[in-house]
Amino acid sequence: MDAEEAVFVDGSPCIVLDSVRMSYTVPTTDHVADGDLTFIRKVVRKVAGHQSTVKVHALNELSLVVERGESLGIIGRNGSGKSTMMKLISGQETATAGAVYASSTPIMLGVNAALVPDLSGDQNVVLGCLAMGMDRHAIAEKFDSIVELSGLEKSIHLPMKSYSSGMGSRLRFAIAAAVNPEILLVDEALNTGDAQFVDRSRRRMAELRDNAGCVFLVSHSLETIRDMCSRVIWLDHGDLIMDGDPQETTAAYKNFTDHLAKGNNVSAARIKDDARANLVATQVLPRITGRRKGAGQ
Repeated sequence: MDAEEAVFVDGSPCIVLDSVRMSYTVPTTDHVADGDLTFIRKVVRKVAGHQSTVKVHALNELSLVVERGESLGIIGRNGSGKSTMMKLISGQETATAGAVYASSTPIMLGVNAALVPDLSGDQNVVLGCLAMGMDRHAIAEKFDSIVELSGLEKSIHLPMKSYSSGMGSRLRFAIAAAVNPEILLVDEALNTGDAQFVDRSRRRMAELRDNAGCVFLVSHSLETIRDMCSRVIWLDHGDLIMDGDPQETTAAYKNFTDHLAKGNNVSAARIKDDARANLVATQVLPRITGRRKGAGQ
């Protein structure tokens, strides 16, 4: 791509991914790795500790800048690299190459809030808020609003292990959003819950953006993405395919998946190739400030 076609970013964004790439080495039982060994002999070799490995490219090289006030939706098929990107941004994993810069510590649902299944919901509210650095006075002030946002009502007094996955996700979201994080990462948690919870969470995310923060939202619900995001990226097999307006990006992705569902693989590939051909690359200037999370730490 010619230099004039690239977008150069020089400022103080919330998150910068600078030429980030992520790959894993995993075991494989593929016949290519073990030659003409029979299936039984492969199993014996595996039990004995003789395993072949293969490199999996979870995220191919890409650069991305997310400004303050943005709500970024991330869409794509399973295995496209969505969760890998979230783990790199949150600091759970270190990139194979490149670096991730953050203006403050990202808060990811279920990561910073270390909740205990045997404890009640209200006890977990206290525990989760303490884990994120809040004092007891601040927790007392925020407690009612956390319960209201979660929508758990009297269930807040029951053990968390009795909650459905949706109830647990809503509680995690309510706790994580209580500390006014500058960078909030939400992975599938908003796919569950009634219309009232969706409305409450949408308002809370708007408040976070208004306070000069940014929100990352991974979801398979295109409606949720369109409603809650100001910008959407589409990932596929570790590649960045599209980055732009929520309506346009989700429409292109839906067109792609609809063709795949009908078995029209050639036309689906054409849709993806056309979208990627129109992608404008991001180049990051060297004047980056903030916390760095990346290769070579």
